[in-house]
Amino acid sequence: MDEKQLPRAHKIAVVGRKSGTVTGISDVLSFDENEILLDTDMGMVTIKGKELHISRLSLELGEADLEGKVDSISYSDKGHKKKQEGSLITRLFR
Repeated sequence: MDEKQLPRAHKIAVVGRKSGTVTGISDVLSFDENEILLDTDMGMVTIKGKELHISRLSLELGEADLEGKVDSISYSDKGHKKKQEGSLITRLFR
């Protein structure tokens, strides 16, 4: 079986609300120091907090390491992505 056909395992691990790792990412839709919006196989993931940073990102592996104070993590339906089509740069300048 081809490895590209397998879905990526999705996992969120947060350590002490100060750092974390997210796997199963297919795209970073937006980010700033208060909110990170990720597209995953399980839906859109919104991470809210303060002084948030993506310290490592590998879309090939579907992984990201985060730093900052995490206040909340929430999921929304995958259909939400269709409303935000276009590249990250295009969406930033709308």
